[in-house]
Amino acid sequence: MRPVLLVTNHVPPERAGAFAALARRLPLELAIFGGRSIHATAGVADPGVPHRRVRQRDVLALAASRRYGAVVCGTAGRAALPAAALGARAARVPFVLWSALWAHPRTPAHLLAGAPLLETLYRTADAVVAYGPHVAAFARARGARNVHVAPQAVDGAFWGAAVDVPRPSPFHAVFVGRDGGEKGAGVLLEAWRRSGLGESGATLVLVGAAGLPATGPGVGVVGPQPPVEVRNFLAAADVCVIPSLRSRSFREPWGLVANEAMNQSTPVIATDEVGAVAGGLVRHERNGLVVAAGDPGPLAAALRRLHDEPALRARLGANARRDVAPYTFDAWAAGFAAALRSIR
Repeated sequence: MRPVLLVTNHVPPERAGAFAALARRLPLELAIFGGRSIHATAGVADPGVPHRRVRQRDVLALAASRRYGAVVCGTAGRAALPAAALGARAARVPFVLWSALWAHPRTPAHLLAGAPLLETLYRTADAVVAYGPHVAAFARARGARNVHVAPQAVDGAFWGAAVDVPRPSPFHAVFVGRDGGEKGAGVLLEAWRRSGLGESGATLVLVGAAGLPATGPGVGVVGPQPPVEVRNFLAAADVCVIPSLRSRSFREPWGLVANEAMNQSTPVIATDEVGAVAGGLVRHERNGLVVAAGDPGPLAAALRRLHDEPALRARLGANARRDVAPYTFDAWAAGFAAALRSIR
């Protein structure tokens, strides 16, 4: 069987295990073209599966080479995506669109070029693989006929490992993310101020957001951390807050920190602009709390509630660990493999 060519802009550490799980199911080769990354971590040098480094302009010839049984491409890369689709058509092999989008960016460049291309690919791709049900529904609404879900996953054995770290305070909240305004750290800081928790000895640490000022009682800011340290912060926390906002160029596709926190039995407070909420992982009153994006008032109330109700924290955390357990690399690979089986 000819290998599947999967074109991607880079492989962050949290994705390498998923690609390895897919490679155990079928022959796979990655074409990695680099480019801008919005991930907090850099791409790995060796993803652990057959791969080649390419330029975006090389993708067309590679996809059209007839060496592959199917071509898969994500939505990143201005030239790589149309090149992969055209190359697959030239080689007369199936093309699969791997999509993270549940809203199109509203920037002028995307409205002029990106959106029309994607609207065409939704209708013409032989299959679409989606991050979650919210992305699948978005694709189907635009004419996609053969849609499969590969659920977003992390290494549960690593993120769920027992960690013995001291709690820095009787109530400790953590945010993990980059400085970008769409991550909502500014709203979180205002919510923390309104909650008054810092004055009562509670703490909030922002991990990765090194450019933000540590303002207010109980607030600390640290720069980007390796996965082991991120796990330690999550293990020590009573709640992980994901206050993402929607902007013209961004809508949180998923938010893998939700999976990471839930593997540590840490409940999540997330906004309704987080893909892990729209995709069904984080559920209000079941394994976390969901609040409206951009409004510090409800976020402050949710923080205060988890502080005041330890029994609620314990119930949400226990459910979080159970609910995230099926979100594995093998489940991700199974969703991808099902899409490829449907077209071969």
